[in-house]
Amino acid sequence: MFTAVVYVLTSGCAWRHLPPSFGVSPATAHRRFAAWTKAGLWRRLHRAVLDELGARGELDWSSVIIDAASVRAKKGVR
Repeated sequence: MFTAVVYVLTSGCAWRHLPPSFGVSPATAHRRFAAWTKAGLWRRLHRAVLDELGARGELDWSSVIIDAASVRAKKGVR
């Protein structure tokens, strides 16, 4: 299930085009994605990866990029 969801997120394919080789229906994968998103899984997973890389000394903060697609812009802030 996790691999199917990550495939859709990283490939950009539509849920309805999820290859059957993943062994899960597109509707089921999408429902699970929505549940995981609501539960905050992606934020926690991202933090865990950053913590692990930081503990190993493998983060280079000099090349950090902020993407407006993933960081909410505050209304009225200039």
